[in-house]
Amino acid sequence: MQNVALLGFGTVGASVARILDERISDVNLTSILVRAGKEHVDPRATSNFDAILSDSALDTVVECMGGLSPAYEYIKAALIAKKNVVTSNKAVVSAHFEEFMTLAAEAGVNLKIEACVCGGIPWIAGIQKVRRIDEISAFWGIMNGTTNYIVYSMLKDGTDFAEVLSKAQELGYAERDPSSDIDGIDVRSKTMISASIAFDVICTNQIPMSGIRNLTKRDLAMFGSHDMTIKLFGRGVSNGSSYAVVVEPVAVPLSAIEAHVPTNFNVATVVGDTIGELKFYGQGAGGNPTANAVVQDIIDCADAPIEGQQNFSANLLYNPELFVSDYVFRTQADIPGGSFWEPGAQLVKNLSAEKARELLTSALTQDPTTFMAALEKRN
Repeated sequence: MQNVALLGFGTVGASVARILDERISDVNLTSILVRAGKEHVDPRATSNFDAILSDSALDTVVECMGGLSPAYEYIKAALIAKKNVVTSNKAVVSAHFEEFMTLAAEAGVNLKIEACVCGGIPWIAGIQKVRRIDEISAFWGIMNGTTNYIVYSMLKDGTDFAEVLSKAQELGYAERDPSSDIDGIDVRSKTMISASIAFDVICTNQIPMSGIRNLTKRDLAMFGSHDMTIKLFGRGVSNGSSYAVVVEPVAVPLSAIEAHVPTNFNVATVVGDTIGELKFYGQGAGGNPTANAVVQDIIDCADAPIEGQQNFSANLLYNPELFVSDYVFRTQADIPGGSFWEPGAQLVKNLSAEKARELLTSALTQDPTTFMAALEKRN
């Protein structure tokens, strides 16, 4: 019997508790940490983390709180106390991945992070299995359900960005402050984690990043006239000696699988030497899908030996020049090297993702409504 403490009882945490109670007979949920002053809706609830950690019978700490603090302090303390840690918190993992893995290795315990990327999809486990045999040369995908829901709904219903965003907030897909989703911050965390696992490196946080805040239905119509649509991608590539990552809107052909991913679903692709392209599709957000991934990790803490955790031993250099694409800028600003693509839109060929982001930053100072997208190009 594995004894587990749950930190956080929001959408994901409550779903984790329910799944454990109803479906997993060999896991005992002993404690649920809630904020001080919050009404205790479960008899296992407590606001005393130290009391949880001092329980000698406790095997695993499950963190579903989100944010950087106190999640960082709690995870660190749990690892030092030689407790397995399972977390769905991509922000804190992407910020402290190397430290957490080092502490887990020193303590001889598991750090499990499946739920941090792509919700219920077994994306992290999939990458790890590919790496048993293959070198990974690339990955890409739709890793944020909120932005995919927005683009999908704009296309399906012909509605404006602001209207769809408001609806997404009503449905609980988007936060009151949607910046993390629509500006690419959430995807950046997930892309950093994915790159760290795929390429066995501590991924830089200096990632070229742009989002869909300025996307309009006219933009979608413009790209549609070229048989393309827009998706917000996290992408990584490696040539064996260096790697690069980027978060940006990509104009994908309507013939691509990614063009037809609906509502809040995700799809992510990894490329290995012998496996080729391997795609993972499913719900990328929501209480039940994310909780499913958390519970899978909890089960693995008991069933799987502590092995194969990342040691980030690959000596790869970060080289942003590995990502080169053609870019479309819809703007009234002057774009150096730009040529006519459509009325009000300019095309710049063979730009690195880093240089494209620099041009976007400059264009936004002249025209704050500027939108930029890469034209899909496999690396």
